Amino acid sequence: MPAELAARAIQVIAKTQHLPPESITLDQTFAELKFDSLDGMNIMFAIENEFDISIPDEQAVQIKSVREMVEGIEKLVAAKEAA
Repeated sequence: MPAELAARAIQVIAKTQHLPPESITLDQTFAELKFDSLDGMNIMFAIENEFDISIPDEQAVQIKSVREMVEGIEKLVAAKEAA
């Protein structure tokens, strides 16, 4: 997982949730960060805009942690670049 991609994703999450980026780690779950489903939707939209990707709904509902989100972004970005 590229560190730059993870850092960008954390920046987007932090900005969307009005949190300092250093308060978010890859190993935290959204539950630990106290994000509800509306927060999750706002984060997904912001991530899609930042990385110019589309996160399928069936994948979005399975994402429960920062690491899972970053890994998903990585796969979608790689698939987009390969296309």
